[in-house]
Amino acid sequence: MRDIEIRTKDGTAKAAFVPPASPTARAGVIFYMDAFGPRASLYTMAERLAGQGYAVLVPDLFYRFGAYGPFDAKTAFANEVTGPQIRKMLAETTQEMTMCDSGAFLDALHENGATGPIGAVGYCMGGARALNAAGAWPDRIVAAASFHGGNLASDAPDSPANRAASIKARVYVGSAEVDNSFPPAQSARLAEALRTDGVDHIIENYAGMQHGWCVPDHRAYDEKGAERHWRRLLEFLADTLDG
Repeated sequence: MRDIEIRTKDGTAKAAFVPPASPTARAGVIFYMDAFGPRASLYTMAERLAGQGYAVLVPDLFYRFGAYGPFDAKTAFANEVTGPQIRKMLAETTQEMTMCDSGAFLDALHENGATGPIGAVGYCMGGARALNAAGAWPDRIVAAASFHGGNLASDAPDSPANRAASIKARVYVGSAEVDNSFPPAQSARLAEALRTDGVDHIIENYAGMQHGWCVPDHRAYDEKGAERHWRRLLEFLADTLDG
């Protein structure tokens, strides 16, 4: 893994680039972070993806705020200092910003050897951003996966359900059974939008899991559920990127 800098319309985003285990591999994955930012647990996940033959980019979506963190994913939201800081960065880093940034992320992957098909995967806040990136760059992103992504089918104009018509990628959504940010009504609404617009998709409920179950340092991490997520994600990427 190495640190790189990516020039965007609004500045310079720091990112971690993890080369694929195979030097001849050309497929790439943009890894959209959760609300706690780039950190060791996400880099470990990216390295696992790279071990399967993908070049992986983990960009800092909060780069506009300068230096911050690292945050403790178990306590940061409840902390009187870091909680408001994270909420501010979340509110002020819009979906439109990330969709625009994603063009630069795609270019960075290409410049670092990922000249084949590209996928996107996101967790928490990154879930919606992975799906919206696929809609913003339909000719470049062919697979998009969200795990415990929030507000995927809200009333907001930038909700992925309201942009489904622009998505040409295959889509996988893994939802937690206990997740106030993506309740059953939103799941049904997203499914209907994807069906209506002809998007090849899977929406899978992970019974017994809570929001955040996939990420090792999250308070809701569940090892068994996380391994199930890995099986589904790697199958999905292999079917889409390795064909």
